[in-house]
Amino acid sequence: MELFSSSLTATTILLYVVTPLLYLCFLVWKVVNHKRDHECYILGYQCYRPGDDRKLGTQCSGSIISRNKTLALNDFKFLLKAIVSSGIGEETYVPRNFLQGRESNPTINDAVSEMDEFFHDSIAKLLAKTGVSASDIDVLVVNVSMFPSVPSLTSRIINHYKMRDDVKAFNLTGMGCSASLVSLDVVQNILKSQRNKCALLVTSESLSPNWYSGNDRSMVLANCLFRTGGCAILLSNKSWLKQKAIFKLKCLVRTHHGAKDDAYGCCNQKEDDEGRLGFYLGKNLPKAATRAFVDNLRVLSPKILPAREMLRFLVVSLLRKFKSVTSAPKVAALATNTKYGNKSPLNLKTGVDHFCLHTGGKAVIDGIGMSLDLSEYDLEPARMTLHRFGNTSASSLWYVLAYMEAKRRLKRGDRVLMISFGAGFKCNSCLWQVMKDVEDRNVWDECIDQYPPHSLANPFMEQYGWINAVQDPTNFNLLSQPATN
Repeated sequence: MELFSSSLTATTILLYVVTPLLYLCFLVWKVVNHKRDHECYILGYQCYRPGDDRKLGTQCSGSIISRNKTLALNDFKFLLKAIVSSGIGEETYVPRNFLQGRESNPTINDAVSEMDEFFHDSIAKLLAKTGVSASDIDVLVVNVSMFPSVPSLTSRIINHYKMRDDVKAFNLTGMGCSASLVSLDVVQNILKSQRNKCALLVTSESLSPNWYSGNDRSMVLANCLFRTGGCAILLSNKSWLKQKAIFKLKCLVRTHHGAKDDAYGCCNQKEDDEGRLGFYLGKNLPKAATRAFVDNLRVLSPKILPAREMLRFLVVSLLRKFKSVTSAPKVAALATNTKYGNKSPLNLKTGVDHFCLHTGGKAVIDGIGMSLDLSEYDLEPARMTLHRFGNTSASSLWYVLAYMEAKRRLKRGDRVLMISFGAGFKCNSCLWQVMKDVEDRNVWDECIDQYPPHSLANPFMEQYGWINAVQDPTNFNLLSQPATN
C-alpha cells in the first residue's frame, strides 16, 4: 500500500510540476524560434554611380539654366543664391537628356533608359557581391516616385534578370524622398509573416521627365537640388544567413501628416499658372517637417533609448513644467526664445551611435543637427553625401550609410539611426544594429580619401557672381561674361 502511494505521489508530481515546466520551455522555444526566423537582415547594398559623362559641372549648369527663356535677371540671381548655399558640389550626376539639351522635351525612352542603366548596374553588382542569384529572390519592392511606367518597373527588373514566376512584386510611386523606408516597412512586414525569404529593395528617382521649365521660384528650386542616384538592397530573414548579414533592423517608425492640409500641400507635383509641370516646394515646408519630426521622435524614442534617459527626460520635463507655472509669463517667453529653445530635451546619443540623415539640402541637415544637438562629426556623412552626390531623393540615406562604412566608422554592435522626410507629408525613421565590422567603400571607392575636403564651397559664385552687379535686365548674357576674380 505504501509502495502504491509513493508511486501515485511521483506520478502526481510528474503531472502537475514537470509537465507545466516542459510546456513552458516549449512556449519559450517557440517564441525564440519565431523571432529568430522573422528578423530583417541586410546582406548587402549597392549604391549607383553613373559614368563621368553624366557629371554636372559649373559650366554645364549655366548652359542648362540659360536655355530656360522664361527666367529674368532676378530669377538668375535667386538661382545663383540657391545653388551657392545648397551645399552641392560640381561632381553630381544628371540624366542624359539634360546634357543633350532636351530637358524641356523628354521622351518616355529617356525615363526608361535612365532607370535601366541603374537597374542593370547596381542590381548586378549587388547580386555578384552577395553571391545570391536572381532566382533566389522571393520579394521585389521598387520605389520610384515620379515615373509610373507600364509595364511597371518591377516587371522590367523581373524580365531582365529572369526571376521566378512566383516572385512577389510591389511597385511604389508618389512616396517622395521617404519612400526608401516605406519600402523597407513593406519588406519587414513580409519577412515577419513568412519564413526563409530573400527580398530585393530597389530605390531611386526618375529625373528625366521632371525638369521644370518655368519661372515659379517655389518650383524651379527643385531643379537645383535633385540629382541622379539609386540603391539596391538585399534583405533576408533566413537564420543561416545571419553570419553574412551586415545590419539588423531593430525598429521602424512611420509618421504621416497627410490629414493636415498645410502639411499635405507643402510639397507636391503640379502645374504652374502657365501649365508647366514641376515639383512645388512651399515656404511652410520646414514647419511641416518639424511637426512630423517631433511626432516621429515621440514614438521612436522609447523604442531606442535606455530607461535612464527616459527617466531623465521625465524629470526634466516635470521641472520645466513646474517652473513655467511658477515663473512670470514674460520670463517664460524669454526662456523659450533662447538659442537652446529648439533643441530636443532628449539625448539620442545615449541610444544611437551614428546618424544617417536625409540629404534634402544644407538647411535640412543644419536643422536636424541643431534639433538633436549633433556635432560636426555626426553631420559629416550627410554633408559630404550632399556635396558629392546631391539630393538623390529616397536613395540618399544609403549613400550616407556607405560614407560611414567607407570611413570605417561602423563597428559591430553600433546602432545607426536613419531619418527621412517626404511628400505627403511624411517623416520615417529606423534603427539598425551593425552585425560586424564593415569597411566596404561601395560607391565611394574612388573618392573617399578626398573627403572631407578643406572647403565645401562650390565655384558657382566665382563663375557667375558678376550677375549680382548687373542692373539692366535686357543687356546681359549668362554664358558670355568672364569669371570674376
